[in-house]
Formats: sequence, structure tokens, C-alpha cells
Amino acid sequence: MPSECTEPLTCPFGELATNLSDSELRETAYEILVGARLSSGGKSSTYASDSEKNSERAAATPQTLTSRAASKVKKALGLRSRRKKASEKAESERVKKVSTIGETMRVQMRVSEQMDSRVRKALSKVAADQKIESMVLPLEMLQQLKPSDFPNQEEYEAWQRRNLKLLEAGLLLHPLVPLDDENTAPQQLREIIDGALEKPLETSKNNETMQALRTVVLSLACRTSNNIGSVSETSTHWADGFPMNLKIYQMLLEACFDVNDETSVIEELDEVLELIKKTWLVLGMNQMLHNLCFLWILFNRYATMDQAEGDLLSAGNNLLIKVENDAKAMKGDENYCRMLSSTLGAILSWAEKRLLGYHRYFRSDNAESTMGCVVSMAVLSVKIMEGGEGISNEDHIEGNEMDVGQEKVDAYIKSSLRGAFVQASFQCLFHYNYVPATQCAKYKMRK
Repeated sequence: MPSECTEPLTCPFGELATNLSDSELRETAYEILVGARLSSGGKSSTYASDSEKNSERAAATPQTLTSRAASKVKKALGLRSRRKKASEKAESERVKKVSTIGETMRVQMRVSEQMDSRVRKALSKVAADQKIESMVLPLEMLQQLKPSDFPNQEEYEAWQRRNLKLLEAGLLLHPLVPLDDENTAPQQLREIIDGALEKPLETSKNNETMQALRTVVLSLACRTSNNIGSVSETSTHWADGFPMNLKIYQMLLEACFDVNDETSVIEELDEVLELIKKTWLVLGMNQMLHNLCFLWILFNRYATMDQAEGDLLSAGNNLLIKVENDAKAMKGDENYCRMLSSTLGAILSWAEKRLLGYHRYFRSDNAESTMGCVVSMAVLSVKIMEGGEGISNEDHIEGNEMDVGQEKVDAYIKSSLRGAFVQASFQCLFHYNYVPATQCAKYKMRK
């Protein structure tokens, strides 16, 4: 498809009710990732110096950036391995940089070595005694890091504001467990956050405001969904409310694309996804939610990046087939169904815009492969959203699916032929001066 058809798409996950930027969400996602890895027994469970980290990288020869076994996930989704240019091969041979998967994620998520050191230093102190799912990460970070850990006071205050906004978003604006109107904790937390946003918070353990913050944060984060008044001692809920968890998870999945080539999926995809799965307990994710999120990431990357990488579209189509099965199992989950509807609605809207005028959007050299994939995604999206309510006979289901597909394809053909005929008619009439220039200008504007 031509690059002029590329357009930004609205993320279907919803918007946060606070002004957390993508970079702030990415930093948060990285902190959760490191914390999850450390608390699950990953390497460097204690703070490592730069020299120690370099030694660890040098010892990780089976997991290098330049030598990696074929990805099972890529094969399953139909994603091609990127072919390196001769110049890239020569550079990799010259540098011979060896990396752990953790270092790969640091680079992919655009995290500086200085920030990485701070995060590991802070989390190494708490990960030894606590599992990642039992801590409120922003609260722990606030207590572990001091102004002296940052290049300057301004950077420290910006970092502190981010953690306070995370507490506000996760506990007050997008909590997993709805807030109780009779509970005074939300108001107390708002007052502490408002005060800290005006004047930086003193975070020493003996500080009265910090002690109050810890008490109120834990009282809100430890509530369970089974009983609004009950408290859980094994898990906290500060980043698993919708859509906050999806926004953070999106930042992790974006790291699957090469930071130097935005349309290319990295060779370490299997290892990266395994590492990302360690965050599921904190973010309230599961395989079905992951499939739906990854579907959007792949599709959105194709649709907004010149639509040149057809294997991204094909991978999205293959993942959509899995989502079709997931949707049947997750019918009773309100959050999943809402996310499913908005995601498939966005895909369908994009696809039908092109299919209803496919003579304009597709060329002869990509019609068979690309257009076939777009048709498949459009028809599948409609079938999933309709849900097959009230149908119990398998033959009836298959017949119904065929009817939906045939109706859609017929509509695409008729609409596109009509558009092509109108376009050809105007061009012919204008060529012979049968159409006034003003009328032709209106046609061109509609086009």
C-alpha cells in the first residue's frame, strides 16, 4: 500500500486520567521488569558494579546479540528473521558485543546505564526480602533512593513526581478494586500527594509524612477484590487496574522491535517475551490479555510504519486466530471484553477503509498477499465481535461464519467497484471537458 495511506491510529487501550508521559511509563515498565527478574531469582539479585556487569556480559556467550537460535515465536507467527546488511555484519564482527537478555532489554527500552544502576541499587535492597507482587514499587523506590543518587536536584524531583503520579494513577484513578466511599484513605493520599507536588517529599523512614504515606498506600494497595474490606498480605494492587496495566505492558512489548529498525522484530524475541511474562503478577496480565495486546502492537506497527513489512500484518492475522479462541474463554470478563471490542473495532475500521475502496489502496503487486490478509482480519474481527450468541449447532456456526465472510467480501467488491467507476467516469469526462472545473475540484477534495 502507498505510504500516503499511512496514518496514526488511536490506541484502543484507553487513556490515563493523569499526565504520565510515554517515557515515564517506559521507565516504570523497566523498573517492574528488573524487580520481577530479581525477585524471581534472576541474575544480579544483589547490586552489581559496572565492572561486575561487564564481566557478566562477557560470560554470556550462548545469549549473544549476534548468535541466537531460531525464534519459535517468530516461526509460529510467520515473522521473518531480519537479514543484516553487509555493513551491519562487519560492524558486529568488529565490535563483537556480547549481551545478557537483561542488557538487551535495557538498550531496547532506551534506559541509560546510570538509571539502570540506580534501579538495581534500589531494588536489590528490597527484592531479597519481598516478592515483586507483594511490594508497591513506587513506594519502595521513594524510600530507597535519595537526591545524592541523581545528577542534580531537578532530576531527583522529576523522578519523585513520577512515582507520586504512579501512586495516584494506580490507587486512586485506575484501581483494580473500586474505592469505597466510606474509606478515608483515598482523601488522605490525595492530600499527601498534593503537598508533595508543591514541595518535595522528605523520604527518610522516620519522617512523619513518609510514614503516613506508607500506611495509607499499603491500606489501599492490599485490598482484595473478593471482599472490599479485606486485606491481602501476599499481593498488592497498584499497577493492575485497567487501562494503567495495559499502558505499562505496551511499553514492554514495544521493546520487541529493534530500537534501530522500528519495523524489525528482534532476534531475541523468545527470551524477551519470557522475561516480560515475569511482570504478569504485578500487572494483572494473562496469556489471553497478552495475545490481544501483542496483536495490537504488531498491527499498529505495520499500519503506522509505511505498511511495508507484510510479515507484521501476517503475524497479526495469525495472532488474531488465537484471539478468536481466547474470546470464547474470556466471555465473562468485563475488562477483557471491553478491550477486545475496542481493539477489534480499531482494526476493522482501518481495514474497511481500505477494502471499501481497494482499487485505490492496493496495487497489483501486493493485492494477493496483503489484501488477502486485510480481508481475513476484517472478517475475523466481525465474527469475533458478533460472538455467535445463541448458536449451539456446529454446522450452524460454520454456516453463519461463511455468511458473515461472504456478505463482507460482497460489500467490499461492490463499494470498491462503485468508487473505481465514479473515479474513471470523472477522469474521462474531465478529459473531454464535460465536467466543470469547480465540480472536478470538489471530486478531488472528496478523493
